[in-house]
Amino acid sequence: MTTDSLNQKFLKEEAARLAKENSEMREALRAQRQSIRALSALYYVSQNITPDVDVLLLLGEILDAALAVLKASDGSLMLTDEETGDLVFTVVRGTATERLVGYRLPRGLGIAGWVAQHRQPQIVRDVHRDPRFYAQVDEAFGFSTRSLAAVPVYLDDGRILGVIEVLNKQAGQEFTQEDLNLILIVAQLAATAMRRAERAIEAAEREKRRIALLNSSPGR
Repeated sequence: MTTDSLNQKFLKEEAARLAKENSEMREALRAQRQSIRALSALYYVSQNITPDVDVLLLLGEILDAALAVLKASDGSLMLTDEETGDLVFTVVRGTATERLVGYRLPRGLGIAGWVAQHRQPQIVRDVHRDPRFYAQVDEAFGFSTRSLAAVPVYLDDGRILGVIEVLNKQAGQEFTQEDLNLILIVAQLAATAMRRAERAIEAAEREKRRIALLNSSPGR
């Protein structure tokens, strides 16, 4: 094969490789833009919550958008039981969705428990090398956690609401700092939604009491 033939072959292969990379980059950018639009829409919804809004449904949509951006297969929002300190699986996506809802992670156990106690986000690229990993959840539900990213969900007053945990990026990819930053935004969205829902319910209850008081006043 002549030098010209070799050069032409190399150029064709390089052109094909670059075309494939460009296509993959365009697809990734398109998916990212769609997910960012979805998160933006959910942000506006979270700013206008009323007592009639299904908060769990909204939290599920927030988690779905995050998993789409991160290209992860499984994720969950665990809420803190204020009496016991347990983390309760409340919104779950992925393999064990129906079975895992309501499962309690005892206070301080697992990586999620550590995140809740220390209020620090964590990336764990190999959970089986981390002594904090609580394997009983995997064993109980036939799941296989390889890697995870977890962030605390808390209010400005310091009250811890729970933890968002995202598991197993697709195609064996690792979680990055950019991924963690995105989950922190999602956690803030979730905290805002829950706080506004709480305030909306409190306001509705106050209005009911006010109307009841007016109706019971003398002369009515």
